[in-house]
Amino acid sequence: MTFRSRLVIAATLAVAIAVLTASSVAWVVARNALVSSVDDTLSQSAGAVLSPGGLNPDATNGAVTQLTSSEGQVLILSRYGKLPVDARVIAVAKGEQGPTFETIVVNRLALRELIYPVPAGAQYEIGGQLYQTGQTTALQVAVPLVGVNQQLRHLELWLFFVAVLGVLLAIALGFLVARTAIRPLDQVTEEIEEVAESTDLTRRLDEGGRDELGRLRRTFNRMLGALHRSQEQQLQLVLDASHELRTPLTSLKTNTQVLRRVDELDPETRGQLLDDVVTQLDELTTLIGDLTELARGERHTAPPERFRLDQLVDDLVSIGATHGRVRGLEIEADLSECLVFARPERVGLAIGNLINNAIKWSPEHGVIEVSCSEGVVVVRDHGQGISDEDLPKIFDRFYRSREARAMPGSGLGLAIVAQVAAEEGGSVSASNAVDGGAVLRFELPTL
Repeated sequence: MTFRSRLVIAATLAVAIAVLTASSVAWVVARNALVSSVDDTLSQSAGAVLSPGGLNPDATNGAVTQLTSSEGQVLILSRYGKLPVDARVIAVAKGEQGPTFETIVVNRLALRELIYPVPAGAQYEIGGQLYQTGQTTALQVAVPLVGVNQQLRHLELWLFFVAVLGVLLAIALGFLVARTAIRPLDQVTEEIEEVAESTDLTRRLDEGGRDELGRLRRTFNRMLGALHRSQEQQLQLVLDASHELRTPLTSLKTNTQVLRRVDELDPETRGQLLDDVVTQLDELTTLIGDLTELARGERHTAPPERFRLDQLVDDLVSIGATHGRVRGLEIEADLSECLVFARPERVGLAIGNLINNAIKWSPEHGVIEVSCSEGVVVVRDHGQGISDEDLPKIFDRFYRSREARAMPGSGLGLAIVAQVAAEEGGSVSASNAVDGGAVLRFELPTL
């Protein structure tokens, strides 16, 4: 079902429900008014019967009237017919209930009846002889509802025609409203289809006004902008990766070509070539792993959780101390208890990269200082520090300073740290210590 059809159906249903509700209310109000008019007539008839001179059952001008005792015996019956005696009539005759109106059916004829209490001592005449009631009795006065029912049927017919006309008008208005409302949406759809067919992510829709369609246009433009930036980042990642992979692959190719003449090489040269091949393969493995991690970005299924950041840092410091022991490095940790809400595996990857970076740039037998407090992890080494030229770029992908180009690495470790910080709503920064060495600060929101 199209959106246009759903809009027409919704408008039709809304108007139909409104018309039917209004018709029902009008019918109920009219019926209550007509019945109330009949009740007023019955009260006047009861007053005429209960005249000061005694009971006069025939003074009602055609109403059915009878006087009933508390035992259910009919004492006076008008010439217009007999009314049924039920528990309510007996209750009124006994004085247990006041005047009561009710609708009854006698011989398939609907009647409106008033049951009125008559005190003891009331006089009435039968066959020229005067009688007096010795106890309370009930006066029943009833009139047919033929006229009321006829008027209600005429009203029902008119209300039916009004409801049908209202529904038909609702359908026509629904099509008109749908056509008017859908036209701007059709225009937006056509523009979006043109963008989809051209695959040109630099195109933008006209932002329009401040209504819902304008908001849709602006949201779509933001999405196009995000897709364009993502496309450029992916292209740049491919170009950078191609550039970085070219160097170890070229070296591998050269060394492999040399190894084809292995019989002509002395043992020392062969060993050196094989060591170079292993080193280059390790560089390729590290680079591919970092590229994979960087390309995955935020696409992680593990949900964030609440955990102790200081405990995670303590575990990473222990791992880093094992790696640094080969060069005689010592890691000093100053950890304070703090809770964060993030993905532990991603945060662990970032902090591990910071510690590995400090190990890489620390001098032999140096000291690395790691602190953790209130969601902030600071890693400081005592190496040569970061030059002013390199400081703004060290978190860029594949960026390597002149000094770093002679050392193993992919140039992606700190870029991954920056990416994790952005994913988890934190930040990362780098500076130089006053007395030498680099200081890298990784911060997460605390609970």
